[in-house]
Amino acid sequence: MSEYEILAVRYAHNAERRISENFLGGDAHDGPMPMDFFVWVLKGDGQTIIVDTGFDVDMAKRRARTITRPVAEGLKIAGVDLAGVKDVVLTHMHYDHAGNHEIFPNARYHIQDREMEYCTGRCMCHSSLRHPFEADDVTAMVRKLFQGRVKFHNGPSEIADGVSVHLVGGHSRGLQFVRVRTRRGWVVLASDASHYYANFEQYRPFPVVVDVSETLEGYDAMRRQASSLAHIVPGHDPLVLQRYPAQPGGPADIIRLDAEPLK
Repeated sequence: MSEYEILAVRYAHNAERRISENFLGGDAHDGPMPMDFFVWVLKGDGQTIIVDTGFDVDMAKRRARTITRPVAEGLKIAGVDLAGVKDVVLTHMHYDHAGNHEIFPNARYHIQDREMEYCTGRCMCHSSLRHPFEADDVTAMVRKLFQGRVKFHNGPSEIADGVSVHLVGGHSRGLQFVRVRTRRGWVVLASDASHYYANFEQYRPFPVVVDVSETLEGYDAMRRQASSLAHIVPGHDPLVLQRYPAQPGGPADIIRLDAEPLK
């Protein structure tokens, strides 16, 4: 059975975010609650799989985010040969997960049917629903489709031995999380199925949401697929950098999620 190393590579930060912005209905005890942005690297069984592709410097300016290290640069530091990557999983098509369209020239992209239907369908007539998406990201994916470089999934599906995707929806109509077999058990990369630890631990959804019930059911789904609560890794929480070790001799913003948590 294949086991994988998992690297989380932080590429951007939003220092201005508040607690009230991170929970549906706000929070009575408002204060700072910054947000980090990650892409993930799975290494094992002789292959490298990338989970999400982030955004670039131009998008950071448009969205008032701070690039801490460009995605391509961070991945190269993590030992990734960009041209050699054959599989990229997009958990969903929001701007912070589906940019940097050309850095994997030979990869096939994995996405849920329901996500592509959502971001190209009638729901995008509504500005509040299309706000997390960028037209350039969507059209870039359509071009990859016509190049034969997109693999669609309809629900749970195995990407490789020890790596599977699981449709949960909620935050976006076709959101999927990734389950990975590691040396410490089954790790769930939540992506935006839970932005912060507090979202899934307290059952308090993030306010960008299409279906609240699917979000709540998604918290249960992650619990079922992970070896323990400590094996669920949220998609945007700065605490992740504090809870997991960096690679030996490596930078503090590229960390090992297949290692035991530090605390």
